[in-house]
Amino acid sequence: MSAYVLGFDVGGTRMKSGAVDPRGRLLAKDVSPSGADAGPRALLGRLVAAVRKAARERGALPRAVGLGFPGAVRPDLGVALLPGRLQGLEGFPLVPRLRKALGIPVIADNDARVAMIAEAAYGKARGKRWALTVTLGTGVGTCPLLDGRILRDPHLQFGTQASHIVMQARDGRLCFTGARGTAEMLCSATALANQMRDALARGIESSLSAVWSKDPHAVDAQAVFDAAARGDVLAREEVGVWTENLGWFLVSAIHMYAPQVVILSGGAAHAAPLFLKPLRAQVGRHLFRWPRRSRVPIVVSTLGDHAGVLGAAALAWEALA
Repeated sequence: MSAYVLGFDVGGTRMKSGAVDPRGRLLAKDVSPSGADAGPRALLGRLVAAVRKAARERGALPRAVGLGFPGAVRPDLGVALLPGRLQGLEGFPLVPRLRKALGIPVIADNDARVAMIAEAAYGKARGKRWALTVTLGTGVGTCPLLDGRILRDPHLQFGTQASHIVMQARDGRLCFTGARGTAEMLCSATALANQMRDALARGIESSLSAVWSKDPHAVDAQAVFDAAARGDVLAREEVGVWTENLGWFLVSAIHMYAPQVVILSGGAAHAAPLFLKPLRAQVGRHLFRWPRRSRVPIVVSTLGDHAGVLGAAALAWEALA
């Protein structure tokens, strides 16, 4: 049996995992409920069970375990600061307890940083020295690669908080930072769903009107993208507004980090055929960059829904080096 590590991408509702060999090949993968709503001990139990299941299936324990979480993450502890999500996990010593239960190395990091680790090791940032990942999901995650390095600061959050840039201070939705109109509130998949629900609540006609009437939460970002692809006028309008917001955010982020490439990932990135062309055009028009008129490629990750798993696994292999 070849050596492998296990990578985990832990969210509020789902936990993605996978066995990864030293060459970055995903040998096996799984998606299961995280159990995070039941508290940190339940999550710990699920992680232990998942590792032991993989050990039975592969005939040996993994060499190490890597974990990706939202929030400020201490590699030797787990989540240190986490407003709002994964209740009870903040400050819980998940990493040392998991290490003790399994008897193997365990390491953790922020999920956006883990996404960049994956891109640098196996994806679109491979061979680059300057890059930026932007994950478009429930929130917006960011991480820059600066001169070949993924920097970590004493406050655990460098580069992962760009989505808290204020874009519409007077009119936007309230962010957990206490500011209104942050990129998180305007450019996430959640933001697109909220735009569409607001329009439907005002009685604007759409093919999603009946869906919204039965269950407003059924109108999620994927439903909006699907309706736009079918030609729904309102959905197309809202995708256009959302794309423009995302474009302004990327203009700001590129000016901050000067990447050679911007890599989009997360659930909303699957709908890139609907918005990537106008997004690239908008960003290209507004960059102050030398040489003049030079553009930054905006591409979609090829690592799929298990990019976080691959990044967590790369983190685990790095810890063993």
